[in-house]
Amino acid sequence: MKPGSIVIVGTGITLGSHLCPLSRSYIENADVVFAGVADGITELWLQEMHPDVRSFAPLYAEGKSRHITYREMIELMLAEVRLGKKVVCAFYGHPGVFAYAPHKVIELARGEGYAAHMEPGISAADCLHAALGIDPGKVGCQYFETSQYMFYQRNTDPTAYLVLWQVGIAGDKSHARFATGAAYRQVLVDLLAGHYPLNHQVILYEAASLPFQQARITYLPLSALPDAEMNLKTTLVIPPARKLEKNHQVLARLALIRAAELEDAAAIEAFDAFEMPEGEYQADDISE
Repeated sequence: MKPGSIVIVGTGITLGSHLCPLSRSYIENADVVFAGVADGITELWLQEMHPDVRSFAPLYAEGKSRHITYREMIELMLAEVRLGKKVVCAFYGHPGVFAYAPHKVIELARGEGYAAHMEPGISAADCLHAALGIDPGKVGCQYFETSQYMFYQRNTDPTAYLVLWQVGIAGDKSHARFATGAAYRQVLVDLLAGHYPLNHQVILYEAASLPFQQARITYLPLSALPDAEMNLKTTLVIPPARKLEKNHQVLARLALIRAAELEDAAAIEAFDAFEMPEGEYQADDISE
């Protein structure tokens, strides 16, 4: 293994409370630390742990493709690794969630023979599930980046939660904008209307990034989405519109298998009457 290494860590969402001890140790013992975080306050906090923190913030600009920014970030990190330094990059939230550059720099560094790995962090998704009381194990949960959901034909399951990230830039193909307008979100509403009624209650969520802040949790009908206030951190959460429907054919096959295991024909009837396993949840709470 060549001299030089890179570790990607996540600072979490809320300043000062989400960074794990292992990631903090990597930051404190690095030769150089890069920061891809949400605000200047977090950068100042990182500077308390290490004297050489280099911000990626100047690489972003309205009208500049984020793909160019990501390439610049990767080259800056790799340049230090190639000098034989212990490089750490601290990214906002979980460094592997909605983050191209961290995954790519690890791939390239490993390809050049350097040690490279990622440590997990607390993501906006973790905060969302806690704040909204959503357990994905109950009825399931689909995650999509909003524009990708719009650009491609995706299978939407209205019996599960649907979470659309970066709804504030819905429909942007340039990767160079910090916001799109109501007309773009109306296209999204029209798309969603094929699966949900327009009066279906949806949620706009923004995790708190500072300890004294409160998370944004705004309930509104789907039809009101185009005119709602949102930004790059806003996430759209759509609760289920229908209950789960049992797959009776699969249940019948499983009943036969279980009966054969028990060598008891009466077990077929017993298994058929037994609700499918739902973890901690009662079947009649989530299905019809």
